[in-house]
Amino acid sequence: MRPLEVRRLGVVSYGDSLELQKELVEERRAGRIPDLLLLLQHPPVITLGARRTSRSHIVASDARLADLGIDVHDTGRGGDVTYHGPGQIVGYPIMDLRPDRCDVHRYVRDIEEVMIRVCADYGVAAERIPGLTGAWVGADKIGAIGVRISRWITSHGFAFNVNTDLSPFQLIVPCGIPDRGVTSLAQIAGRAVPLADVEERFIDHLSAVFERQAMTTAPLHPSTLPRGDPELAEGSRPAAITVSAAS
Repeated sequence: MRPLEVRRLGVVSYGDSLELQKELVEERRAGRIPDLLLLLQHPPVITLGARRTSRSHIVASDARLADLGIDVHDTGRGGDVTYHGPGQIVGYPIMDLRPDRCDVHRYVRDIEEVMIRVCADYGVAAERIPGLTGAWVGADKIGAIGVRISRWITSHGFAFNVNTDLSPFQLIVPCGIPDRGVTSLAQIAGRAVPLADVEERFIDHLSAVFERQAMTTAPLHPSTLPRGDPELAEGSRPAAITVSAAS
């Protein structure tokens, strides 16, 4: 069974997380690190996917976002617009899908399965909705997915609402789907849910679904990573597959 190194990073700015992922994708491609799962939270931020309509699905004005201290970031992942903030678990798997998991749709379905199993641990019956992506409780999305796959190395991933303040989702059309809502574990349970416990469930279920052996290491801040040759890193970056609804 292949190892899965888990790094629980706490709160990381979205810009730092992008740089970290780029660095780790190249490290994974070179075989210098094993498969990874980054678990973290972001300060309030709106992120845009690869769909051309993403920016039009921000309904708040620039002035309103500035007043709220919410940045907007392009991402390079698949999907549309979403919101990240405290109380939401963001998971970024940096995994090599070769040799036996080179199937984009299977990868997305497997991430959905992980979120559905986590919900079940808390007595919540989440499911898939045909034609859409993510984990859903009724008509409301509890977990979103937006991934990037470059030569079968994954990045970006999923966002799962635990104790998230859901009001900022009113600033956007979440994932570009106007007739659906969002929810969280806390909203369904009527109480706050310990974030660290939910992270443990994600580690267990992702390891099981992807047939990996999890090992947790000390967090590694982006500033501690070796930068390497930036020209080589940029010049060697291939076209990538971007998939599905916003992370």
